Amino acid sequence: MVNIATLLSELDRIPTYQVFGKVAAVQGLLIEVSGVQNNLSVGDRCNVITRDGRKVICEVVGFRSGRALVMPFGPLEGIGLGCRAEIADAAPAVYPDDSWLGRVISAMGKPIDGRGPLNVGPVAYPIKASPPPAHDRKRIGSKLDLGIRALNTFTTSCHGQRMGIFAGSGVGKSTVLSMMARYTNADVTVVGLIGERSREAREFIEDDLGPEGLARSVVIVATSDEPPLTRRQAAYLTMAVAEYFRDQGKNVLCLMDSVTRFAMAQREISLSAGEPPATKGYTPTVFAELPKLLERAGPGKRKSGNITGLFTVLVEGDDHNEPISDAVRGILDGHIVLERPIAERGRYPAMNILKSISRTMPGCNTDEQNALIRRARKLISSYEDMAELIRLGAYRKGSNPEVDEAIFYYPRIEEFLRQGKDDHTDLETCYKLLAEAIKPNSAPVIEAPPEGQQMRMAPPAGAGPRPVGVRVRPPAR
Repeated sequence: MVNIATLLSELDRIPTYQVFGKVAAVQGLLIEVSGVQNNLSVGDRCNVITRDGRKVICEVVGFRSGRALVMPFGPLEGIGLGCRAEIADAAPAVYPDDSWLGRVISAMGKPIDGRGPLNVGPVAYPIKASPPPAHDRKRIGSKLDLGIRALNTFTTSCHGQRMGIFAGSGVGKSTVLSMMARYTNADVTVVGLIGERSREAREFIEDDLGPEGLARSVVIVATSDEPPLTRRQAAYLTMAVAEYFRDQGKNVLCLMDSVTRFAMAQREISLSAGEPPATKGYTPTVFAELPKLLERAGPGKRKSGNITGLFTVLVEGDDHNEPISDAVRGILDGHIVLERPIAERGRYPAMNILKSISRTMPGCNTDEQNALIRRARKLISSYEDMAELIRLGAYRKGSNPEVDEAIFYYPRIEEFLRQGKDDHTDLETCYKLLAEAIKPNSAPVIEAPPEGQQMRMAPPAGAGPRPVGVRVRPPAR
C-alpha cells in the first residue's frame, strides 16, 4: 500500500529538466561518461540506457580527464559508445516499513521472496547515512540474551554493543548467526548476507533461520556473483533498515555476514577507479569506509532504541592478524574467535574462549558472575598451557594441583560449551549450568606418590579397586 505523503515527497524530488551525457569509453567494470562531469559528484547516480533500451543504474566513483567514471549495479552487456547517460536522484534512499518483517529483499530494496511488492514507509532513510553524534548517543544498555551458552557467559553482550565474529571459511559463522537470530530477546533482527553463495542464501533462510527466526527478521541478500557496487550497497541498506527500526524505539539485532566481503567489494571499486593499493591490495578507501559502516550500529539517541551489531569477519588463511581483521577488531567493542582445530574435534560453536573478549562484560555482570567467569577461564588456561604434555602422556599427575584441577574440570567445561543449533539456553540458565560444571570442591585431590613410585590417576567412583601408589583424599565438605 502506497502512502500519500511518500508520493508527495517523491514528486518534490522529480527534477524540472533532464541532464544527460554520452558513454565515451568502457574499460573493465568502469564506464566513462562525458558531457555531465560538471553536474555530478562522487556518489551521485546516473542511468545508462543500453542499446536494447534497458536502464542500468550506475554510481559515480571518480573523475578522470574531464570525464565521470561510473560503475554499474548490473551487467555491462548492451552498453557501448554513445549510449545515453541520464543523471538520476543524487541522494538514493529507502522507505522501510514495519511490514518488511519476514521479507527477503535485494540490495536495491526490491522483494526477492516471491511474496509481492513491499509496502512503502512514510520516511526516507538515506542509503549512506552518518552515525549519530557521539555526544547525543545513549550509554550501552542492559544485557542481551543471544541464546548461546558460550557467548552469553564468556562474551556477554549488551544492547547497543558491536561485536565481531572472526573465523575462517567453514568454521560455523553462519550457524552461529542463525542461532542468534532465532533465540535472541531483541525486538527485531536485521540480517545482511553480503556476497553470500547463491546456494547457501536460501539454505540459511529456510533451514538455519527457519520460519520462527524469519518472522521477526528482515533479510537483505547480495550474492557473490553480483557487481561490487551491489554487494557494497547491501551492507549500507542493512544498516539503513536497522536505523529505521531503531528510530521506532526498538532494540535491533543487526547481523552482517560478512564485513570482509564488503571490504573486498570496496577494494574492487577503488582499484577500478585507479586508487593505488596499500596493504595486501586493499586501498585506503577500504579502511576509511569500515568505521563509517560499523559506527552506524550502537546506541541510538535519547528516546530511541539501540542497534546491537554482530559482524562476521572471514579470516583469510586463518590469519587473525590480516589487515581487515586487524582494522575491524580496533573499531568494535569486542571479538569472538572461532577456530578450525576446535571445529575439527567436533565442538560447536568452535569458540576459543581465551582469545575472545567482550569489552563491556565486566561492567554489566555482578561480582559473583565475574568471579565465576574468571575461575572458568583460569581452568581453561591452566589446561591449555599443558595440553601438549597431557596428550603425550608426559605430564605427571600430582605435580601441579592447579593443572590436576583443570584436567578434572576441562571435560565438563567442554560439554557446557558444546551446543547444537536447535538447543536454546537463556541467559540466567547459562550461569547456573556453568556454576554447576565447575562447582568448587567437587574434584578429588590427588597427592603425589612417594619419590620413585609410579603415579597413576585414580579411577572414577565405582570403577573397581584403587591402583597401588595412589592416595585419593575426598573433597572437603
